Amino acid sequence: MKVLVTGGAGYIGSHTSVRLLENGYEVIIADNFYNSSPEVIDKIEIITGKRPKLYECDIRSRDELRTVFKKEAQTGEIDFVIHFAGYKAVGESVEKPLMYYDNNVLQTVALLEVMAERSVKNLVFSSSAAVYSTSALEDLLKKHPSGISEDFPLGAANPYGRTKLIIENILRDVFYADKSWNIGILRYFNPIGAHPSGLIGENPRGVPNNLLPYIARVASGELARLNVYGGDYDTPDGTCIRDYIHIMDLAEGHIAMLSHLDGLSVYNLGTGRGYSVLDIVKIFEKANGIKVPYKISERREGDIPISFANSKKAERQLNWLAQRDIAAMCKDAWNFIKNKTD
Repeated sequence: MKVLVTGGAGYIGSHTSVRLLENGYEVIIADNFYNSSPEVIDKIEIITGKRPKLYECDIRSRDELRTVFKKEAQTGEIDFVIHFAGYKAVGESVEKPLMYYDNNVLQTVALLEVMAERSVKNLVFSSSAAVYSTSALEDLLKKHPSGISEDFPLGAANPYGRTKLIIENILRDVFYADKSWNIGILRYFNPIGAHPSGLIGENPRGVPNNLLPYIARVASGELARLNVYGGDYDTPDGTCIRDYIHIMDLAEGHIAMLSHLDGLSVYNLGTGRGYSVLDIVKIFEKANGIKVPYKISERREGDIPISFANSKKAERQLNWLAQRDIAAMCKDAWNFIKNKTD
């Protein structure tokens, strides 16, 4: 079975490509390397012993996408598309909303149009917990003690989340107009960690927007200290609480989704447990025997106090359950940074 992975050289895309190859899928990666590197393709090959096919292209370009599908059709049409490509920094989306709407939404429309032209109608979409409403989050623990389920009210708090929600609505409209589509929407809660080999991991350009690569770069001495954005939230230690999931568990969720792709479906992928920013700092320090200096800074616009998943639907219907604990996530993230800088 042939799978096109858009953004396949990125953080989530690369780890998913590894698991796809290890599960016998033929992988075709389309990526413009905006926030990734071509070296990742070599590392995927080292890990799996198989090299994914690569097309360097802009997913917004229908002509470039048509070239990918046409060339692949010479050896058999693409069976599935997993769509990761997109900008993903909350803070940047607040500062540059038009860039996010232009890239994330319009490229998805282009992809769907070209898929429809080729009658390739099996899609897994990389969505986010950022699509959930923040208006009721103060009562979350009282009303939803087991976390956010897929039927929780929707209403994103920032442009990044709104692009994901807009795309989800586009996908619903596409499916209701043409029931021959099979679309799986996966809402991620915070992926962290790295492949246990240390060869691939989260490696953003510039100062990281996500917590674990930020912590790891402080631990390595590349950055002086961690800025903790907000210490006065209504949480036990005043810092934001999130559901952190190991990147390999998340990758395996996509394998499960491909095996159960039928109609239109939505699943959360998370662990069902929340950790605060300072919890993660302490666990990282203990797991790796290294101190992480930090400073409490002002809140970051667009952040919400608490978010953790109820993933029982995925466990029940996809036979998927996150296996790796938070210490393993911290160890693997640090192993990747050490391996990268050695």
